[in-house]
Amino acid sequence: MVLFRVFLATLCVALSAYTAVVVSNYGMGLLPIFFGDMLAMTWPGQFNLDFMFMLAFSALWVSWRHQFSVAGFALGFFAFIGGASFLTVYLFILSYQAEGNMKKILLGSHA
Repeated sequence: MVLFRVFLATLCVALSAYTAVVVSNYGMGLLPIFFGDMLAMTWPGQFNLDFMFMLAFSALWVSWRHQFSVAGFALGFFAFIGGASFLTVYLFILSYQAEGNMKKILLGSHA
């Protein structure tokens, strides 16, 4: 579990640093670029659509894990919007709440 937590922390720090550089160079204009690439029907657009579907799977899993409660839907929304930035922190917290039990991390109360 220690290696998993180190992995999550490393991803979170790397993504945060990369995002800070991109925002400082290009500003916060992600959405027009993201959806513009999809509308252009290019390979970057195909990647963005695929990535958006993965975000939807992530949001569905988080919502399901919380039994589609109000809190589950809220967390699912943040999973969809936040992507790996959300999931690294979410899984890190869950790893402590579940005391390192991966079955509880993945299934929540369904375990």
